[in-house]
Amino acid sequence: MSFISVFPFVWMVIESTNSSADILAGKMSIGDQFMVNWHNAFTQTNLIGDFWNSLKIATEVTVLSIIVASLAAYGFQIYRSRGKNWIYSIFIASMMIPFSVLMIPLYRMVSKLGLVNTAWAVVLPGIMSVFLVFFFHQSLETFPIDTIESARIDGASEIRIFWSVVLPQLRSTFAAAAIYSFMGAWNNYMWPLIVLQSDDQKTLPLLISGLSANTNFSIDYGVIMILIIISTIPIFLIFLFLQKYFVQGMTGANKG
Repeated sequence: MSFISVFPFVWMVIESTNSSADILAGKMSIGDQFMVNWHNAFTQTNLIGDFWNSLKIATEVTVLSIIVASLAAYGFQIYRSRGKNWIYSIFIASMMIPFSVLMIPLYRMVSKLGLVNTAWAVVLPGIMSVFLVFFFHQSLETFPIDTIESARIDGASEIRIFWSVVLPQLRSTFAAAAIYSFMGAWNNYMWPLIVLQSDDQKTLPLLISGLSANTNFSIDYGVIMILIIISTIPIFLIFLFLQKYFVQGMTGANKG
């Protein structure tokens, strides 16, 4: 299973050293075209700009979605109110609605707000993640309520309680949520394809897709391999640094 998981990446690294002709011919050995492909990736595409757009959008979505989802889950789990469970059930049931159903009304909404062809057209819809609310809610189910009540008696505000009492105990959950959110935002393709129309606003997945679907010129598969490898680096790094917390966070959520 490990070999099956790693093989596509190894294949990309090997093919990034070959020319398009060698790749199409099925060559599976290391070539001498890596520096040529690397140079073309930076000179013939808007790699730096699109990489920055992807990083900016993914970071904003990750930070904002975690803040919103954790606070929403905190409210659903900690506060007592009539009808709370019904509202939460309806909220969770909305996960069954496919995103394709929401595309047209969502596009009309961002269009009326004048956000089409801006990063906010991608960021704002990505902030509200029902799954992340559910994920944090599951972790909070095992959180000792007495600790929160004691903090309230001591006069701490709800924000202070959340920041100083709850957040430190859910570090692993936040790390797991950050990985999940960042991966989703970084790899997001369909919605940015719809709302990001100018080349200077496009993200890395759109750049790779555009090169792969190029019908005016021959497709440079060596460059595409370089771009795909570069696109995996942020995901690899964030998982490398947070993998311990990711496993703990997923385990904690499942126990809840």
